[in-house]
Amino acid sequence: MKEKVLSVFKEKYGDGGDIRLYFAPGRVNLIGEHTDYNGGHVFPCALTIGTYGAARKREDRKIRFYSMNFRDLGVIETSLDELTPDKKAGWTNYPKGVMWAFRGRGYEMDCGLDVVIYGDIPNGSGLSSSASLEVLTGTMLKDLYGFPVSMVEIAQIGQYSENNFNGCNCGIMDQFASAMGKKDHAIFLDTNTLQYEYAPVKLEDAKIVITNSKVKHSLVDSAYNDRRNECERALADLKKVTDISALGDLTEEAFEAHKDAIQEEVCRKRAKHAVYENQRTIHAEAALKEGNVEQFGKYMNQSHISLRDDYEVSCEEIDVLVDLAWSVPGVIGSRITGGGFGGCTVSIVKNDAVDTFIDTVKKGYKDKCHKTAEFYVVEVGDGAHRLA
Repeated sequence: MKEKVLSVFKEKYGDGGDIRLYFAPGRVNLIGEHTDYNGGHVFPCALTIGTYGAARKREDRKIRFYSMNFRDLGVIETSLDELTPDKKAGWTNYPKGVMWAFRGRGYEMDCGLDVVIYGDIPNGSGLSSSASLEVLTGTMLKDLYGFPVSMVEIAQIGQYSENNFNGCNCGIMDQFASAMGKKDHAIFLDTNTLQYEYAPVKLEDAKIVITNSKVKHSLVDSAYNDRRNECERALADLKKVTDISALGDLTEEAFEAHKDAIQEEVCRKRAKHAVYENQRTIHAEAALKEGNVEQFGKYMNQSHISLRDDYEVSCEEIDVLVDLAWSVPGVIGSRITGGGFGGCTVSIVKNDAVDTFIDTVKKGYKDKCHKTAEFYVVEVGDGAHRLA
């Protein structure tokens, strides 16, 4: 793939000069959904699919972008003097936002650049194509301009730009997983402190299978931000009766003892999910460390029910996919993954059941929802880096 990206770069911008290649992965979250902005734990892993980029510095202040995924848009041109959000700029608002955020931290690009992008993450799938593009941009800037930032800072800059430039109030998980991924490991991350550890993903007789519902979603919409606001209102009520800084500080028992302080029923449901999902994630990581994959799967199933009923970020198509998965012998666990409102499910499936799983779910989904699901048997890969 990197050869294709390099070839297109030379075709669009010409050969010669210091052309550099980069990759930033997408991610799948095994468990711990909508906990990252509630001071809880998440458990994502980087994938071997993601976003490739080629870049070369210019001698003027122009920035030129070209996406192999949106060829009909052609080369989109802007400059270092035009780093403002613009609906007409489309996908380029994501890399522009990262450049804007670098500038806000005092890292000034002294010249423009030419960029070619190619992503093999399906658009709208919930596997973090936007975070992958943000982290790719940060990795490019760090390398090309010699900015002294760590990969954790690149994740933080990506989140900041998506919050403040693109208008999506997302947490840190997606960018952190893309920046800090490690092959064959998931990241057990405390989003309140950014303390993290790597946990080996040892599935000796099973595979991770992602099922794409082909229902597209956009996180830059009211539903995602509504959930965050509802959690904030719940937290404000709880702070009146208990000394906490985030919903992730509560155990299930503490939540049950104080939940009546939450004035609105909808906020109570959202907070319940955030608290219980955080504790599930802590227990699930421990189960995986102990090699108890079956117990890990049970936590995945509980997570989906909570996301469906208490957090209400699932949808009919996703629930059909999960119900079908649960009906297949050899499926250890299955749940929605990502922000919700469509996108993908993640399932752990025993090796000898993978073909049956795909056949059964594909047929059942087509019959019930009249859509054709896509399936990816994925591997866990490394975080963002420059390619040789």
